[in-house]
Amino acid sequence: MIPHDANALAAQGTRLTMVIFSDYSQIMERINVSEFKATCLRLLDRVRETGQPIEILKNGKSLAIVQPPPVGKGKAAFGAMKASLFTGPLGDVMTPLDESHWEVLRKR
Repeated sequence: MIPHDANALAAQGTRLTMVIFSDYSQIMERINVSEFKATCLRLLDRVRETGQPIEILKNGKSLAIVQPPPVGKGKAAFGAMKASLFTGPLGDVMTPLDESHWEVLRKR
């Protein structure tokens, strides 16, 4: 199955590559790194919108593959480690420690 976008790209002379990951296959556009540099933001938006990756070439060799992030529920960064923090009794945190608690101040 070829996405409708792939037919339009092929008609324009864009080089395409078939990528197969186990049961999953799709058409991937291939562009030179200089073209990617000139149109980077537009290409990144297109990858996000269509979900189709782009292979970036340098001197005809694969340099990188830009693909959309995985779809799914992401965990919010704020509060992600809440359950892993120790929240038990800390004792008196306002009273300064005396010299016996500081190893650097102990006399040898």
